[in-house]
Parts: sequence; structure tokens; C-alpha cells
Amino acid sequence: MTTTLITGGNRGLGHEIARRLVQAGQTVWIGARDAGNGRKAADRLGAGFVQLDVTDDASVDAAVETLRARVGHLDILINNAGILGEVTAPEDMTADQIRHVYETNVFGLVRVTHAFLPLLRKATAPSVVNVTSGLGSFTLTHDPERVESQYPLAAYGSSKSAVTMLTTQYARTIPDVRFNAVDPGQTATEFTGHIGHSVEEGAEAAVRIATLGPDTPTGTVTDRAGTLPW
Repeated sequence: MTTTLITGGNRGLGHEIARRLVQAGQTVWIGARDAGNGRKAADRLGAGFVQLDVTDDASVDAAVETLRARVGHLDILINNAGILGEVTAPEDMTADQIRHVYETNVFGLVRVTHAFLPLLRKATAPSVVNVTSGLGSFTLTHDPERVESQYPLAAYGSSKSAVTMLTTQYARTIPDVRFNAVDPGQTATEFTGHIGHSVEEGAEAAVRIATLGPDTPTGTVTDRAGTLPW
């Protein structure tokens, strides 16, 4: 049975991805900073729970040891945890504001990926799915017909550009693990102020990649409609 860990899986998009993968027959572990909320979400879904703060080395290391002891390997890691940060005009953005967003969205992804690689390599067809965003796409943020061009989110958008590039670099240099990035699009969750398409639609790209098994590609960047332009 496929074992999957989803960071930030206790609510919103991560919760919906977890629900769908449990429904697909996977053994899903929800990683969340808040133990109370995380356990409640896991119990609702029939998933496992592990306390995991992607910004904290000790928390990530403890999560690795928990899964090593309980499962012994990890088939799929979904790096979903992310924050929007302060919505500030780019000209007023400070280094500290950007650093705060990068600590979760970029450094957290790297920290978790690095820590879980040994467990992923114990799986038959290991896969990492990174949740990116069209707000980090040069093409889409310059297209007046796209919603991504309407939001000057310098910190969040640039962090997701970094997520996409990290994904392609991992894919090029780690051939024994598949790495792919997915864009949920503007999804109506607490994260977006409940603006956008349904959470079911937002989860589609991640669920598709996470259920391909041995046919999972590597180095792709997609949304639910297909290849995402960059």
C-alpha cells in the first residue's frame, strides 16, 4: 500500500488532497504544526498524524523518526505547507517580510525534502509533489487575461518561482526519485479568502500525480488543465 505524507494537511487544499488519497486507498499521514488540529483532521479522514513544523529542524527530524519507526519507508511526499505572508506593495517590502515567507515556502520545502530522502529511497517508486503557484510564473503574471496578473504578491509569488526551480533541479539531479510541481490555481480556501474555484478542483493536479504509481513522470509543472507555462 502507498504511504503518503502531506505537510500542512490539516485544512484547506492539503486536507482535500489527503481526503482524496485516503479514498484512493493510500495510507496517508497528515503533517501539521498544531497537534490538536492535526489529530482532529487525521481522525476525520482516517489518516495518521505526525507533528511537523517545516520551519524547525528538530520537528522535521522527529517526524522522520516517527515514520521510520511506524512505516519504515515513504512512497510519496507532498510539500503542501505554505504561507501568504503580508500583502505589501513591492516597493514597501522589507527583507524580513520576504524572509518570513521563504522560511516556510522555500527553506521549509528544502528542509523536509532533504530530511525525508532516505525514507523515500526505501520505496519502490518514490515521488515528491511540490505545490507551486501560477503567481510564480513569469508568463502568467504578465498576461492581463489571467488572474495571476492581478495580484502583486512579491514575496509569495517569488517564493513559488523558487519552488518550481527547486523542483526541476531536484528532478535533473536525483534520478531515483520523481519530482513534480503542481499548481492548484486560485482555490476557494481560507488561504485565498474563499475566492476561486472549488477545493476539489484545486486538489486535482496533486491527486493525479500522486496516483500515477510507477508511471509517475519527473520534472513536470502542471495544473489541472495540463502543462503550466513559465
